[in-house]
Amino acid sequence: MDGEVKRMRAWRVTVPGPVGLAPDARAPLTMVTEEVPEPADDELLVRVAACGVCRTDLHVVEGDLPVHHPHVTPGHEVVGEIVASGAGVRGGFSAGDRVGVAWLRHTCGVCRYCRRGAENLCLSSRYTGWDADGGYADYATVPAKYALTLPAGYSDAELAPLLCAGIIGYHALLRAEVPKGGTLGIYGFGGSAHLTAQVAIAQGARVHVMTRGDHARSLARELGAASAQGAAERPPEPLDSAILFAPVGELVLPALEALDAGGTLALAGIHLTDIPPLNYQRHLFRERQIRSVTSNTRAQAQEFLDFAGRHSLSVTSHEYALESADQALRDLAAGRFSGAAVLVP
Repeated sequence: MDGEVKRMRAWRVTVPGPVGLAPDARAPLTMVTEEVPEPADDELLVRVAACGVCRTDLHVVEGDLPVHHPHVTPGHEVVGEIVASGAGVRGGFSAGDRVGVAWLRHTCGVCRYCRRGAENLCLSSRYTGWDADGGYADYATVPAKYALTLPAGYSDAELAPLLCAGIIGYHALLRAEVPKGGTLGIYGFGGSAHLTAQVAIAQGARVHVMTRGDHARSLARELGAASAQGAAERPPEPLDSAILFAPVGELVLPALEALDAGGTLALAGIHLTDIPPLNYQRHLFRERQIRSVTSNTRAQAQEFLDFAGRHSLSVTSHEYALESADQALRDLAAGRFSGAAVLVP
């Protein structure tokens, strides 16, 4: 890193709470100026070029997810340029390379989950923007083994949402097990859903979108969805699979009712409000099933990014200055935009 660069801006979660507080209330986020971190032996230091604003960030800021690292800097959809490496980093990346910093930051490598290729279930896993400081800042660090190679053909602001919204949507799509040429229902149509829909369509699925807001429904149709209707409305045909992106437990019931026999509903969020009681005959009988989604493996992340490199995904992003991260989170909570918000320092 240039010797004269000593300090940076960073947002920190001071007191988790609602982002839509009254103007005179204490806000959960505070911007500070502090020293640029030194990378640990196994880490890269990156200058942040763009950082996506994910709903998981909102859950961290508002306290839906328990505090893991007091006063953490959120953000785990980071596109950055390497400016320094720890003493123990060997090969792979060089200063000036553009890399991605995603949610998964550490796994143990030796537990039964890691050994069987399911490192996303590792009980010792740690996460960027929750267990360690993330990308709502001018600089961030990442363990070199967890930095991702980025595809060409996308701007920094387009790449950022791919690093969680795209990756976790891809994992959810795998969990939903859409049969070849099958029908997929998508509930909610934000940053992750609008990318997942394009992947599913490219793979030959017919996609039906259920979401609130005229703009989101219009975007769904523009991207190739076969239909778009209200969040709890029934799609025009039975679904082989469905993915719930909206963190609204009440939508589990209409999503299950829309499934055909043998259908699978994948729950894509890390946080979900309570699910109302299910009726066995209406919601589960005939071998319909529910699957949760827990993070992703590095292999899946790179597989998705390679897919994005082979296909031209349309990324709908709304840029905010780094100083406006709190406003971006308020707009996300209020559903004021479709697609994804991105902070650009």
